[in-house]
Amino acid sequence: MATSEPAPERESGPTALRIVLGAQLRRLREAAEIGRADAGYAIRGSESKISRMELGRVGLKERDVKDLLTMYGVTEEETRDKFLEMVRRSNSPGWWHRYSDLMPDWFQDFVGLEEAASRILTYETQFVPGLLQTEDYAMAIMSHGRPELAGPAVKRRVALWVQRQKILYRPGAPRFWAVIDESVLHRPIGGRRVLLAQIDHLLSVTKNGPVTLQIVPYPLSGYAAEGSFTMLRFGEPDLPDIVYLEHLAGALYLDKLEELEIYSRVFDRLTVDAETPDRSRQMLAKIRADL
Repeated sequence: MATSEPAPERESGPTALRIVLGAQLRRLREAAEIGRADAGYAIRGSESKISRMELGRVGLKERDVKDLLTMYGVTEEETRDKFLEMVRRSNSPGWWHRYSDLMPDWFQDFVGLEEAASRILTYETQFVPGLLQTEDYAMAIMSHGRPELAGPAVKRRVALWVQRQKILYRPGAPRFWAVIDESVLHRPIGGRRVLLAQIDHLLSVTKNGPVTLQIVPYPLSGYAAEGSFTMLRFGEPDLPDIVYLEHLAGALYLDKLEELEIYSRVFDRLTVDAETPDRSRQMLAKIRADL
C-alpha cells in the first residue's frame, strides 16, 4: 500500500499549491502503475482531465482527490487528511480575487505564480517593470497618458499593481533582478515630474533590499533579446521554472527544459551587456540630474 505523504511546502499561494499538489498526485499514480485514462474513469472524467489536474491547470475537487487516493492505495487517514487540506487551501481565493473582473485568466495565473516565486528575473524594453512602478507612473500607462480622465476601473487596476508590489517587502521576499533598456529611462511616461519620482523610487529600492537593477546602455541595446520577458524560479521542487511572455491577446508560459535554457542564456548575456548594479545607479542619478 502506498503511504506517501504530501511533500512539505512553504506557505504558498493557491496557484503554486495547485501545481505542487498535481505533481504529487502524478507521482502517486505512476508509482501505482495506473494510466491517466483509468484514473480519469475512476473520477468520472477523462485522460485529459487527469492531465490538467496533474499540471495544476484546473482546480481540484475533494471528491476527486479522495477517489484518486483510494485508487492509488493511499489509505492512511492522516495522509489523506493532509492531501485534502492542501486541496482546500489550493481552492482558496488569492488576494487578487477581488480584481478578477479586471484580470484575464492568464494574468491571474501569473500573479499567483509571482506570489510563490523565490526569484524573479525580468527584462523590460519599454516600461519600468510593474513591480517597480510608482503609482503615478502606473496610472500614466493605464490611462494612456490621461490620468485626469481615469475611471474607477483604471484606478482599481493601478491599486492591483500597488498590491502586487508588496511581495518585495514581506518576510521571505523573492529576489528580484531586473534588467531594463536605457530607453526606458528617457521615455517621459507621465511627464517630467512623474519620471523624476519614478527614478527616485528606483534609486530607493535598489539601495538596500531584494531588488537588483541593471541598465543596458544604448550601444548594446537590442542584441541579446528581441523583447521583454520574465523568468520565475521557485523553491518548491515540484514547481518548474517558468518563462512568461505577454502579448496583446494573452500570454505564453514556457516550461520546457530547452526553452528555459535559451532564456537563461539570454538573461545571462543581458547581465553581461548591462552596466553593473552600482554603475546603473550612477546612470540613474545622472539621468535624474539631467532632468
